[in-house]
Amino acid sequence: MWLQPRALPPGLELSDSKSTFNLTQSITSALLVDRNELAKLNVTPSEARSLQERIAPMVNRSDRLGRVRTVAAADVALSENTGFAAVIVYSFPKLEELERASYCADLSFPYIPGLLSFREIPLLLHAFAKLSRRPDLILADAHGYAHPRRAGLACHLGLVLDNPAIGCAKSVLIGDYEMPGFARGSTSPLRHRGEVIGTALRTRDGVRPIFVSCGHRVSLRTGVRLTLACCDGYRIPKPLRETDHWTKEMRREFQDGVDLLRLNPSRDRKGAVRHRERHS
Repeated sequence: MWLQPRALPPGLELSDSKSTFNLTQSITSALLVDRNELAKLNVTPSEARSLQERIAPMVNRSDRLGRVRTVAAADVALSENTGFAAVIVYSFPKLEELERASYCADLSFPYIPGLLSFREIPLLLHAFAKLSRRPDLILADAHGYAHPRRAGLACHLGLVLDNPAIGCAKSVLIGDYEMPGFARGSTSPLRHRGEVIGTALRTRDGVRPIFVSCGHRVSLRTGVRLTLACCDGYRIPKPLRETDHWTKEMRREFQDGVDLLRLNPSRDRKGAVRHRERHS
C-alpha cells in the first residue's frame, strides 16, 4: 500500500493484509496527514472557504512530474447522503486497466457549491489508500484551478497526496470561453476576471468540449495534451468514462438494496472483470 495512514478516524481500522478498510459512518479526517492543514476535512463551511483561500497559492501550475506510465481516474457518484468513490489505474499511453479500488460511505459534509472537495475527498482518500501503487498522474472528474477560489477538488486532492493531478470537468463552473474549432484537439481559453483558468477542449469532432484545468504539478498545456491522449474516440477520456460507469453501477446496486459493506472491497483488474461478468 503506497498511501500509509498515520491517523485514522474513530471506528476505522485496517481489516486485512490487503489494507482494505472497515466502513465507518463518519469519516472525520484524511488518511494522509503530512499536510495537516490541507487534510482537515471535518470543518464548517466557513472554515472550508478559508482553507481554500490558503490552498490556491500552494497549487503548482508548472510541470513537476516525471514520465507518465500510469494514470488514475477518480470520480464520486452520490445518492442523497451516500457517496460512491472509485479510482481506476490505467497504463499510459496504452490505457489498459491495471487496478481499481472503491469506497462507499455516508457523506459528512453538506452540498454547497464550490465546496465539493470537502464532501468527496474523504471517500476518495480511502479508495486511493487501497491501491498497491502510486499513480504517476491523477485525472479527476472535477475542476481544479477553474474554481471561484482557484482551489477545486483536483487542486485539493493533488496537494493532499502530493501527486500530479489534472481537473477534467464536463461543464463550466465559472468563466467564459469561445467555442473551440470543430476538429478534435481544438481548444479555447477559459477566462475569469481576465485570467486564463482552464481550457475548453474538443475531444471529438463536433461534440461539446470538456474543460481542463490545472490540479497540481501539471501545467495547463501539458494537462490538455495528456487529457487528449487519454481519449479513445469518445467525448469523455476513457479512464474517467469507465470510472464514472463504475460509480454509477455501485449506486444502482445500493439503490437495489446491496449493503454498503459489499460495495467496499478493493478489486484488481481480474476481479473487476469477474464482477462485470456476474452482472452482465
